[in-house]
Amino acid sequence: MKVTVHQPLCVASGNCGHVAPRVFRNRDANGGFVELLEADPPEGDQDAVREAEYLCPSGTIQVDGHSMPPRSSTP
Repeated sequence: MKVTVHQPLCVASGNCGHVAPRVFRNRDANGGFVELLEADPPEGDQDAVREAEYLCPSGTIQVDGHSMPPRSSTP
């Protein structure tokens, strides 16, 4: 699995750091924006990484070259 983050898209929701804390960190020092800790996470973290990708409201997280579209806040 290869993980990338597109920093300019990040809205600092904190979902990724909460769901996959060994792979992502949301630092108070930089406004809570995502920091990628592990671009090639071990198998035990991969389900959490995919969940973080899904939960990311801005589409910042990209897994294996596939990026989820930003989630709409309106139904």
